[in-house]
Amino acid sequence: MTHTDIEITAELVRDLLRDQHPDLADHPLRLGAHGWDNQLWRLGDDLAVRLPWATQSADALLRKEHAWLPSLAPHLPLPVPIPQRLGEPSERFPRPWIVTTWVPGMPADRAPATRAADAADGLAAFLTALHRPAPDQAPAGRGRGGAPADRAEQFAEQLVSATELGLVPEPEAVRAVWEDAATAPGWAGPAVWLHGDLHPANILTTDGTFCGVIDFGDLCAGDPACDLAAAWALLPDGAADRFHDAYQPIPDAATLRRARGWAVLRALSGILIGEAGVRGRPGGKPTWGPPAHAALRRLIAAARR
Repeated sequence: MTHTDIEITAELVRDLLRDQHPDLADHPLRLGAHGWDNQLWRLGDDLAVRLPWATQSADALLRKEHAWLPSLAPHLPLPVPIPQRLGEPSERFPRPWIVTTWVPGMPADRAPATRAADAADGLAAFLTALHRPAPDQAPAGRGRGGAPADRAEQFAEQLVSATELGLVPEPEAVRAVWEDAATAPGWAGPAVWLHGDLHPANILTTDGTFCGVIDFGDLCAGDPACDLAAAWALLPDGAADRFHDAYQPIPDAATLRRARGWAVLRALSGILIGEAGVRGRPGGKPTWGPPAHAALRRLIAAARR
């Protein structure tokens, strides 16, 4: 991770607003969260300011959200952070930043869904609405939305690392799920809109079910299996089948096989990132580990049925 050399403070955010969006500068301002790519500052009751602070790719991701998400948001059944203003690089802050609507709720890595049926139906409705054919001009997805087999090297490295740390009790069972996904027939349908990064920190909950989806920086077009992988990471035990029955069109066997491959990749990433947080290494997110371990357990159990 590459953290910005400029300390992001409330004073800096307010100065940026005064410079470029002065009508918003006097709204109450407080820190909301330190995300993987961005810092989030809550602006008044209804808005948020997101500023890139880590990965260099965050600049392009914010511009992508600003360009595409406003046209997609009205069709989605869960609230999403709709871009309202774009801040341009300046002497105060040399990177773009964005003002969006505020989406209330708790990230699912901290408050997992517990109402299985409601969560499964809500996630299925959201992805059914999102997964519409995308235009030819839709952004590429940094490899997301393609075939799991294209990530074979990443899978091998992650499995070795997690196994050496003693974090994967059944590595051969995990490998079997991956190999089945990597050999599944590819997606033959149109490229559809994808969220691209549906892990538990990017979906919000309230009262045990989902209430919003955030961070569309990896928005892209491709194979819906990439997003369908979320069922094993986000839903309580036993709810994935209900989700797959509710999602339309009901995914075929090959799509589910590919989805399990994407789910394995995300679970291994979450385990390693979570372990970094537990051990105090830079970039760690301790809350990412438990849902990732649960996802691997569910995937292995599903493969054995």
